[in-house]
Amino acid sequence: MKMNKRKVKLRDLKPGLEKQHSRDDGHNHNSPRSISNLKTYLPAIFSFVLLIAGIAVDYFETFPNFSGWIRILWYLIAYIPVGFPVVKKGWESIIQGDFFTEFFLMSIATIGAFVIGEYPEGVAVMLFYAVGELFQNAAVNKARGNIKALLDVRPKEANVYRNNDYESVSPENVSIGEKIQIRVGEKIPLDGILLSERASLNTAALTGESKPDSIIKDAKVYAGSINLESVIEVEVTNKFEDSSIARILDLVQNATARKSKTELFIRRFARIYTPIVVFLAIGVTFLPYFFVDDYVFRDWFYRALIFLVISCPCALVISIPLGYFGGLGAASKNGILFKGASFLDAMTTINTLVMDKTGTVTKGIFKIKEIEAIGWKESEFMKYLMALEEQSTHPIAKAIMEYNSTDDDYEAEEVSEVAGKGLKGIVNGKTVLVGNKALMAANNIAVPAETESIVESIVLVAIDKTFVGYVVIADELKQDAKETITALHKVGIKSIIMLSGDKDSITQQVAKELNIESAKGGLLPEDKLNEVETLKKNPENKVAFLGDGINDAPVLAASNVGIAMGGLGSDVAIETADVIIQTDQPSKVVRAIKISRSTRKIVWQNIILAFGVKAIVLILGAGGLATMWEAVFADVGVALLAILNAVRLQKMSWS
Repeated sequence: MKMNKRKVKLRDLKPGLEKQHSRDDGHNHNSPRSISNLKTYLPAIFSFVLLIAGIAVDYFETFPNFSGWIRILWYLIAYIPVGFPVVKKGWESIIQGDFFTEFFLMSIATIGAFVIGEYPEGVAVMLFYAVGELFQNAAVNKARGNIKALLDVRPKEANVYRNNDYESVSPENVSIGEKIQIRVGEKIPLDGILLSERASLNTAALTGESKPDSIIKDAKVYAGSINLESVIEVEVTNKFEDSSIARILDLVQNATARKSKTELFIRRFARIYTPIVVFLAIGVTFLPYFFVDDYVFRDWFYRALIFLVISCPCALVISIPLGYFGGLGAASKNGILFKGASFLDAMTTINTLVMDKTGTVTKGIFKIKEIEAIGWKESEFMKYLMALEEQSTHPIAKAIMEYNSTDDDYEAEEVSEVAGKGLKGIVNGKTVLVGNKALMAANNIAVPAETESIVESIVLVAIDKTFVGYVVIADELKQDAKETITALHKVGIKSIIMLSGDKDSITQQVAKELNIESAKGGLLPEDKLNEVETLKKNPENKVAFLGDGINDAPVLAASNVGIAMGGLGSDVAIETADVIIQTDQPSKVVRAIKISRSTRKIVWQNIILAFGVKAIVLILGAGGLATMWEAVFADVGVALLAILNAVRLQKMSWS
C-alpha cells in the first residue's frame, strides 16, 4: 500500500472522535436546542400557572374582588398563549376552504365555554389540547429519530489524493477511480475498494449491527461506515449519488410518504366524521327545544360544546401515523428498510415465502469442502493443483487458491485452457490435468465411480495420465440460514419454496439441509417468474420473494412483497424490492415480519381505543352526564394513551 509521505499528527488521526465527543457532551444546558425546547413549552407552562392560580382563588375565595371583568381578563390572559395559535390555524384553514379541522373544533368549543361563563373549563380544554399536541410532536420526533439519525451519517467531506497530496473536498466532487484517505473516527464518504491491508469498520448506520466489521485488502467498503483503528486508503468505485448511503437516505426519506391503507382510510374518515359530529352538535343544541318542556339553551349548548371537544379526531389522525413511524424506525434500527408504511401492512399478510439460493441463504462464495488425494500427500497434491489454478480467474480457482500452502509452491509452465473442460500444463516436469469428467475422458483417464454421487462442483486432477484425486467445491450456507427456516414456520409462513438457477441436484441438497419442503433448480429468470405467478393465481397465497441478483428483479416486482439483500445485492434488485435487508442475513426476514405485525397490532389497538372511549363519552355528553373534563380525557387523554402505546415499538425486542 502506498502511503502519503507527509507526517500525520495525533490531532489528524482522530478528528471524527473529537467532534463526536463535543457533540455528545450532555452538560451544555445552554445549547440552542435546550433554549428552543424551553420556548416550545413556555406558553403551556405560563397558562397552567395562571389556570391553577385562578381555580385556587375561585375555590378558596381568598380575593373577594376576583370577579366580573377581572376574573374574565385573568382567564383570558391564561387562554391566549395556548389558544391564539390554535384559533389562528383554524382561521387560516377556513380561509383555505377547510372548515372542519381540529383547530376549528377546539376554537369553537373553548370560545363557547367563555360565552357561557365556563372560563376555567375553556382554558383547561385548550391547555390540555396544547399539551397533548406537544406530547404528540415529541413522540413523533422520537419515532422518527431512528430514521432521521441516518441523515447524520451523510459524510460532509472527503480527503482525496490530488497533486501529490490529500485535499479536502465535497464527496459529490470526487470521481470514480480516485484515491481517498479516511482517518480514525471519520466516516467513509464514498463506496470503494480497500487499498490498505486491513480495516475495522463500524457499519451500524448501514446494517443495524453494532459489531465492528473487519475486512482485508481489495474488499468492498461502503459510504457511511466509520473507520475505527488506523488510517486507511480507498479507491472510489461509485459516485456519491450512487453510493450505498445516498441510496439508503433516499429510501428512508421517501418511506414516510408512502401511506398505508389504514392511514389513508383514517384521514378520509376523519374528513367525513368531523362535519357529521359538528352538525350533530348543532342538533344537540337546538332540537331539544321541540321535545323538552324545561329547555334551557345554556345547558344544551354546553352539551354541544362537549360534543365538539370529543369529536376532535387528533387521537386517530396523529396516533396512527405515529404507529407506522414507530414501525419504520424500529425496522431501520434493525437494518431493515421498508420503502413505505404500506409495505409494513403487506408484510403482515405474507404466508408463502419464495427464495433464491445463491447469495440469499448461501454466501455466494465458493469454499473447499473436501480434498481427496489418492496415493499422494494432501499438501503435495494441492501444490500441483494450485500451480495450474493460479493461472485462472474462475471463482472455483479462487476458492482453491485459498488453501493454506507452504512457501515453496510450484510453478506451472505451458499452461493452456481446454475450452469447457479445464486446464493443462507442466509442473515440475510432470503433465498435469485439472478439470471436469469430460477432460479426463478426452485423455482416457479412468475416474472412480464414487465421484458420480457428488452433486457439488468437483475438480478432478490427473498427473502423468494417472488420476490422483479430486477437490469438492461448495457454496457455504449463511450462519443463520437453518434457524431462519425454523423461525419462519413459527411465525406462520405455511410454505417455503427455493428457486435457483444453479444445478437442480445442488439446489435439492441445500433445500434438504435447510428442511425446505419444495425446491427447483436450473431455472432461468422467466422460469422463476412463472413459478411465482402460478402461486399468485391462488388468492389465498400472499407471496414474498427473497433474492439478491439482477435476475431476481422481475420476480421481486411480481411478488406481493419483494425483499432484497441490500449488502451484496445488485442495484437493480434493491431498486425493485419493497423491503431491503441491509445485513444480508435471511433471519432479518423473520424480524421484519414480527415488526410489521406488532406495528399493525398497535395501530388497531389505538383505533379501537380512540373510537371506544369517544363513543362512550359522546353518549354521556349528549345525555348531560359528562362535563368538559371528561371531554378532555376523551380527546387529549386518549391521544396520549395512544401515543404511549405507539412508542412501545421503540422499546420492543425483536430477537
